[in-house]
Amino acid sequence: MTTSAMPQINPEYVHWFRNSAPYINTHRGKTFVIMFGGEAVNHENFSTLIHDFALLHSLGIKLVLVHGARPQIEKNLEAADITSPLHQDIRVTPRVAMPTILQSVGAIRLQIEAQLSMGLTNSPMYGSRIDAISGNFVTARPYGVRDGVDYQMTGEVRSIDVDAIKNNLLHEHIVILGSMGYSATGEVFNLLAEDVALNAAVALGADKLILLGEETGINDNGRLLREMIPNEVDRFLRDRDLNCEINYFLNCAGNACRQGVHRTHIISYAKNGALLEELFTRDGSGTLISHDPYEEIRHANIDDVVGLLELLTPLEEQGILVARSREHLEQEIESYSVIERDGMILGCAALHPLDDDSAEVACVAVHSEYRNGSRGNDLLAFVEQQARSHGLHKLFVLTTRTAHWFVEHGFSEVDADTLPAARREKYNNDRNSKVFQKLL
Repeated sequence: MTTSAMPQINPEYVHWFRNSAPYINTHRGKTFVIMFGGEAVNHENFSTLIHDFALLHSLGIKLVLVHGARPQIEKNLEAADITSPLHQDIRVTPRVAMPTILQSVGAIRLQIEAQLSMGLTNSPMYGSRIDAISGNFVTARPYGVRDGVDYQMTGEVRSIDVDAIKNNLLHEHIVILGSMGYSATGEVFNLLAEDVALNAAVALGADKLILLGEETGINDNGRLLREMIPNEVDRFLRDRDLNCEINYFLNCAGNACRQGVHRTHIISYAKNGALLEELFTRDGSGTLISHDPYEEIRHANIDDVVGLLELLTPLEEQGILVARSREHLEQEIESYSVIERDGMILGCAALHPLDDDSAEVACVAVHSEYRNGSRGNDLLAFVEQQARSHGLHKLFVLTTRTAHWFVEHGFSEVDADTLPAARREKYNNDRNSKVFQKLL
């Protein structure tokens, strides 16, 4: 009797799903503020984005959605023949324009609520039970007169009703905030969505602020900048002529980091799956602005042994590195430095003192998928600085495959007899490694 062949599962999907597990666990119970403009609502990918919001909600992530409405407002103001000019990219809002603006913002809110309520069979929303809540969570004040321009009914955020929002999040509601704020006197002000998102993220102590824009992230001459820190953001803003959206996003991200929001992500609303790729893969899809560098070089600890074994085993099997057992790594872990990226060991280097004046640099390795950068250079510079801080003046390295790389970094080939006596006695003649030396 024959049996039909088992259906094949896409191995890339299996690999991705398994590797997303740490991120699912990390994100569960966390609060994300996600901001998108009216352009995103008009885009053909918005319905898919709504499905991704629902997926995040189903994974236990607390969501606050902040939406803008600029293109919708401009279209409706034009139809009503009402003038509401922009000054320095901020709308001057005459009182006569407010009914039209409220209508535009309200229509988007209703659209989002309707799409979050879909539960059609054979759709990604099937079986979802999502309560979307909106209300007077944002208190505003007038933007006032600036540079001689009276912004009239344009406002800025004064406060966020944190208790009310957190109470709704606790009851598993998705909170929706529009670009509107209410004053203590009962007036309604037109706000920047970025201002609402920033203030909401800071006030709530959000774990992430996510800004969805038209572009993939922050690009520098066609190259996607995957990580930035606030000082780099400041330089980027100062040195480049940026479009309005990117300028808003970078200012918002830099301010968020300085006010306690550890990670801000700038990604595309137009790219299908960009939000999931950013949150559930190590490299993401856009630009991350974090208070601390996303990658760090640090001294290794005992918890890094498993990661080191995963990094070194392929290189040992190829004969590039000498095999090191788990026990060996555990015993010498204090000699190692590592590059860590989001919990993964991407590179390592060891510094073994040989005598009072010299040390050996060993086990310099970078993960095969992360060699297109300066990580090897950074690791070497890190261990060289360690050597200097210990008063050492001479570094040795033994290698069979990477001689040219060490020469490029200031090492010179020397005879094996140059090694300190204790290290010379352990020299493996069968391996026949070349010996290089660098004077510090």
